[in-house]
Amino acid sequence: MAANGPALDCVVDKIDEFAAELTSPATDPTERITALKYLLHFVGDLHQPLHAADDEDRGGNDKHVTASGLRSATLHAYWDTEFVELMGRDPKRVASLLSSHISDEDVRTWSRGSPEDWAMESFEVAKSDAYGQLPAPAERNHYRLTDDYVAMAVRDVAVQLSRAGVRLASMLNKAFGGCVQGGARCAGG
Repeated sequence: MAANGPALDCVVDKIDEFAAELTSPATDPTERITALKYLLHFVGDLHQPLHAADDEDRGGNDKHVTASGLRSATLHAYWDTEFVELMGRDPKRVASLLSSHISDEDVRTWSRGSPEDWAMESFEVAKSDAYGQLPAPAERNHYRLTDDYVAMAVRDVAVQLSRAGVRLASMLNKAFGGCVQGGARCAGG
């Protein structure tokens, strides 16, 4: 069982292991549920840029930030929560908004690749934007984010959430042998 597998496996390995368990009809139903839960969690985590990079700051947890209209928190917390909530607090509305901007080409492009590729993609977002666009610190490890940084981060988060959703749907379609988008069966699926 992947849940009891090597503790030092990285998230990329665990995604592969749980996807294989979920796909295998020989997997016990209880373990398939466990695999599904971990897969949901890990695919989402992999798309949070600060889970895929580190600036010797524990993934943004040692950088304290403020921004206009937002509570003071760590950079990691902003990318985990604050920038997501700026898209809206109703998860169904946010999901609907995000999915309305996903093109057929996005689905084809984002469904390709491996969890390792996705981790590198998240790393690049962290490198170029999450860390790369940070303003100079006001004092050691304290940053005041500009409105432009916040707007960029919200755009990045929207794309990363969309990518994660498409990739998770693709993995689930493979595991369960179907085609589901937005709760409805796909054409030809």
